[in-house]
Amino acid sequence: MSTRAESLHAYIRDRRWFGGKGREFTVTDVRRLGAVPGHATSPIVVDLVELTFDDGSGQAETELYQLPMVLVTDPDTRLDHAFVGWWEDPDHGWVHAYDAIHDRSSMTLFLKAFASPPADDAGITFVRVPGHEIDLDAIPAPFSGEQSNSSVLFGDDSVLKVFRKITRGENPDITTHRALTEVGSTHIAALYGWIEARSDDGSPLHLAMLQEFLRTASDGWEIALASVRDLFSEGDLHADEVGGDFAAEAARLGTALAEVHEQLRDAFGVETVKAASVADQMNERLDQAVEVVPELGEHADRLRGAYTALADLGDFPVQRIHGDLHLGQTLRTIKGWKLVDFEGEPAKPLAERMLPDSPWRDVAGMLRSFDYAPHAMARSMPEDDPAVVAQRDHRAEEWAARNKAALLAAYAGDPEVLAGPALTHDEGVQVAAYVADKTVYECVYEARNRPSWLQIPLAAAARVGTP
Repeated sequence: MSTRAESLHAYIRDRRWFGGKGREFTVTDVRRLGAVPGHATSPIVVDLVELTFDDGSGQAETELYQLPMVLVTDPDTRLDHAFVGWWEDPDHGWVHAYDAIHDRSSMTLFLKAFASPPADDAGITFVRVPGHEIDLDAIPAPFSGEQSNSSVLFGDDSVLKVFRKITRGENPDITTHRALTEVGSTHIAALYGWIEARSDDGSPLHLAMLQEFLRTASDGWEIALASVRDLFSEGDLHADEVGGDFAAEAARLGTALAEVHEQLRDAFGVETVKAASVADQMNERLDQAVEVVPELGEHADRLRGAYTALADLGDFPVQRIHGDLHLGQTLRTIKGWKLVDFEGEPAKPLAERMLPDSPWRDVAGMLRSFDYAPHAMARSMPEDDPAVVAQRDHRAEEWAARNKAALLAAYAGDPEVLAGPALTHDEGVQVAAYVADKTVYECVYEARNRPSWLQIPLAAAARVGTP
């Protein structure tokens, strides 16, 4: 590999946002998408790096990663933590390259580009959504702790989410936010703009999105954990007797989800699918999962029973949905609940994530998240007394059941939101099947990433059929 390719390889390999950790790869192509307008002496470029993975089977797989870089003649010690490498750049000669996400002046130019007419030769386009006056003087600050993307906060005004792994075609996070912003949805962070380029075949490459910064936001997962913590600390009190009872919030979240689904139906339309085909896909995923998690085998008949009931429904409607919804994808603000990150399940190909799906998949994701919160909290509080462990397990089940019932009832439009779900037979069948499918996915994920948590979805698999 060239010096440039070697540097890119080493930098990408060690990033938290790199999704191919543990796999051998080579840098097989680097394409310059364009430059950010407005730089003086230090050009800011956006390169698209092609990585090729070879597992030895002869079936090579490629992925594309975006790397915005500021190129300088002399080393900049302020950016040592973001140093990519030193090489002879094809456009600018010998340069020191730094990840531009970590350079304040570079990100300021990114922001200002949203207010400037696009240059004919820029290669990348900054698209602005009307309706909000962007604060172009806001001071940029990169977020820490990111995984698949990188985000930069601009004061109290906006956030730029930079997609690191790039797939040809429109990103559903942008297209969904755009549609919901245009209808004035109050349950999202409004879209202010996005950055795009074109692939060699002319298809769009969505690189980043600029959206509203939710100043008063609190993470939904953390709020739920705090509620569980309050419950566990109260000993014998029931979930509805403690000050941190979450059921009213679960109901508000169910209402918000129902409104977003309705807005997405209006914006993208509704299609129908054959239930038998969906059930076949679920059974296939179960077959694959049992190979990874043999313990799932003892619950396979129960899971397949949920899929069989789904297949008997004939056809049912599908639409644009969130696709990867759980408490960690929600934020609570003083103005209510917000849903974030509409990219869909990251492990799925983009084409599959863009397909319409049942809104009950989103509901199932929330129901499983309500099951995870109390059991995850219980595992974080070591206890040797069997009586205390049993009491926590009982309270965990009670907390999960109460909040699942509240969300389901509110989603279904039942005014008695704490009384339990008011679902039709067909809706109940779909909920059970999608909860089962999500549980199977969780078993595989935990077995590969957090084996100590595997018992949480395995226990859920033993109770499939009771949402």
